[in-house]
Amino acid sequence: MRSHLSVTDLAALLAEGAVPAGTSPLPATAGVAAGIVEVERAVARSGTVSLGGHVVLAAEILAGRQVGIRLEEHTLMFFDLETRELLRTRPNPVPREQWLRLRAVRPAGPPLRPSREPVTVQRRASNSGIVMVCGQKIALGRTHAHQTVTIHVAETTLAIEVDDETRVVARTTTTPVRNIKVDRPRTVPSVS
Repeated sequence: MRSHLSVTDLAALLAEGAVPAGTSPLPATAGVAAGIVEVERAVARSGTVSLGGHVVLAAEILAGRQVGIRLEEHTLMFFDLETRELLRTRPNPVPREQWLRLRAVRPAGPPLRPSREPVTVQRRASNSGIVMVCGQKIALGRTHAHQTVTIHVAETTLAIEVDDETRVVARTTTTPVRNIKVDRPRTVPSVS
């Protein structure tokens, strides 16, 4: 990182007894030699980031968010900068020889942690009272047709909040959550 101190500031520090720091305790190419580096990027409105001239889809759900990107030989891992929680994984289109030329590249930090918390989503029940989440259909009953329900998606269960109660259903798929919010109901213009 570039210093914000001017030559005058450095001279004043030396006059007060400061000593040069010497070389960095972290080798600049340690992450590259190990095959892992990281960068930070803002995710565009379309859910993409730019890495060395390559436009990579992160996820639309991450739009507008500042994320860390861990580059490995064949994989890009998008993670939360504060918690280092893994958010998305994608194939890596950036060749290793371009890694050191990326803006703000740094050696990789500690390993990323997978998400342990359930993801909360909303779904609108169909005409027959069925909702679909992660590729799994759940029948709530016709009395819930067109209702919007909240579903907490965990690794092995789906907890559905409906009628002031929570129904827990076993999760039968491994498909990740793709949409968080429910689609707006379609309206047909009336013809007079």
